[in-house]
Amino acid sequence: MTKPTAPPATTLATDEDPLAGQPIERVVRDGVEYVLLGTAHVSPRSVAAVRALLERESFDAVAVELCPSRARAMRDPDQFAHMDLFQVIRQGKVGMLAASLVLAAFQERLAAQYGIRPGAEMQAAMDGADRLGVPFLLIDREVGITLRRAWRGVGFWQRLGLLGGLLASVFERNHVEEAQIEKLKQGDLLESAFSEFATGSPPLYRALIAERDAYMAARLREEAARRGSRRVLVVVGAGHLKGLCEHLRTQREDPATLLAGLAASPPASRWPKGLAVGLVLMIFLAIALAFRRDADLGLLALRDWVLCTAAGAGLGALVAGAHPLSLLVAMIAAPLKPFRPGVPAGGLSAMVEAWRRKPRVADFHALRADVTHWRGWWRNRVARVLLNFLLVSLGTIAGEYLAGIRILKSLF
Repeated sequence: MTKPTAPPATTLATDEDPLAGQPIERVVRDGVEYVLLGTAHVSPRSVAAVRALLERESFDAVAVELCPSRARAMRDPDQFAHMDLFQVIRQGKVGMLAASLVLAAFQERLAAQYGIRPGAEMQAAMDGADRLGVPFLLIDREVGITLRRAWRGVGFWQRLGLLGGLLASVFERNHVEEAQIEKLKQGDLLESAFSEFATGSPPLYRALIAERDAYMAARLREEAARRGSRRVLVVVGAGHLKGLCEHLRTQREDPATLLAGLAASPPASRWPKGLAVGLVLMIFLAIALAFRRDADLGLLALRDWVLCTAAGAGLGALVAGAHPLSLLVAMIAAPLKPFRPGVPAGGLSAMVEAWRRKPRVADFHALRADVTHWRGWWRNRVARVLLNFLLVSLGTIAGEYLAGIRILKSLF
């Protein structure tokens, strides 16, 4: 028997009621009633509101603002323990893993500061769906796609700012600023972690907020049609409520077509790789010119290339606290960049590091907590492998530029 539905108001009568003052919207589309609850990701009241709605009203599906990977992380906090570190390095996913760790570190800081883990209301919604025997729908776009679209949507200088902001957020030991908390109460974890940049960058806002509103609306329409749903509870961050409702009311495109476009990974910009290849070619042309002028000058130019790139990579490995063999591999691999396949010196060094200092199960389990402290990046063997990759890669690039400057100065 269907329970009576609550009146379509955004608030209820008494202050003690867990739904009092909570942002609730109701949208009817294609014969489906969507009951949308806007939540604050660090608020116990949002958890209570989710539970109250599930108790008072009947739904044949519960949708949450999560993608499959974020849902797995929420339901299995030890998911990092199952990853294949060698595959992560080999497939060039170190940057994406590092970004995920930054988000995890931000979550840990919030949990320690406020006693509630961000997304607890999403967990309550999924648990409630399990308890009632109705499906829960993961309607958000994969976080990796969102971050990739955000990254590729901004220019070089904004990327540098993002990297600096991410590093600062990891090593920041103070409480999370009140302004960030207010954003988190109105938006979501991704928007809050990148809040300083998203507000002043239309491409970032589009990737982190606007596109996801459209994506979630299309997912709701697709799932409701496929399952024959009639009443769906939708739990999203309050910052998505207005945009999601608007898209539910006005979207006319076929959901599958819309989802395919929004889930596509944009092509990587060619100019950074072209610039890197061009730099190396220019340096080797300069070395060839030096040999043509004088054999001794050519040998000096070749020496500068070997010493600068090896020193840069070695310094990166040294700062990362790499194993001596990892440091040696980094110093050998860096000068050979033009003669070896696509795996960078940082990748080769990181693989050796993972082989020589095999991360323990305890390192994987402690990874989320350890990356919230700067010392943890050196103490945790998994984090140190990632650090080794990043610092050796940066050191190699710095060495290439230094070598190029020295060689060109010797010629002119």
